Amino acid sequence: MKKFSFVNKQSLKEFKALPRKIQQRFAADLNEICKGKEPYSPFKHIASSVGIGAIELIENGRPAYRTIYVAKFKQTVFVLHSFTKTTNGMDRKAMATAKQRYKLMAAELKN
Repeated sequence: MKKFSFVNKQSLKEFKALPRKIQQRFAADLNEICKGKEPYSPFKHIASSVGIGAIELIENGRPAYRTIYVAKFKQTVFVLHSFTKTTNGMDRKAMATAKQRYKLMAAELKN
């Protein structure tokens, strides 16, 4: 079974800033992913925006919430970014943050 980890302190802080109910839902999703199963929440692959293997967990509503993770390296599910989605379409700033953290994660994995 895999474990899940936050790529840095800021990604943990963002996750903890989500409403409690959303945190619990995304945590349950991450636990399922660690077991090699599909998450309960809707999700989409966003490799073209962030990096190979990047997946976005989706909780729609007003506001909407997202958590971006990568599960393809080692025995760890890396949480890159969690945020409140306020725009229709892609949130470019959030994708840029996730992409930057993906690079950070990849560099750390090489060491």
